[in-house]
Amino acid sequence: MEKNLVKLFIAALVRSALFVFVISLAAIPLKAQNAAPTPPYSDQAELSKVEEWVLSQGTVESIAPELAAILGLGSDRLPVKLKSFRTTEGISLTFAVSTNPKQEGIVISVLKTIADKMEIYSVGTAWLTDRSGTLHRTIQIDASGARVLPNNSRAAKFKDIKTFFIKKLQNPSHK
Repeated sequence: MEKNLVKLFIAALVRSALFVFVISLAAIPLKAQNAAPTPPYSDQAELSKVEEWVLSQGTVESIAPELAAILGLGSDRLPVKLKSFRTTEGISLTFAVSTNPKQEGIVISVLKTIADKMEIYSVGTAWLTDRSGTLHRTIQIDASGARVLPNNSRAAKFKDIKTFFIKKLQNPSHK
């Protein structure tokens, strides 16, 4: 009798598991149909459009070897094309795209140039990202040089600056 109860219990478990499995398979297409559509211009798609805009209309410049090295983009000057906008406070918001095929990357920065006696230096933050908008490295720049920071330490500002450049691209009167 005990053996029969165990067999019945196991059979009931197997049927229940099979039932749950079949129901979950049936629900998959419903979830896919009800999923919210992806907006045609997500931040990721828009950032690649900003990259294309900067490559086609940006100014030819280069990033200093020290900054390229700390960003992980080699130890030589990094050739880039960039778009830069200066705020009323003298801060430059810059979107730079590497033109070196071996060193792909986008460097977005918020820097203020300081002239102090005989020294000229920049103060602010720079981020290394890619066309998908994935944050790869965050650096802080000041008079003593540059240092790597945890990406989450300036993530909100990174998101704000990405949004700034997406809006610049979308609003032709502000180019």
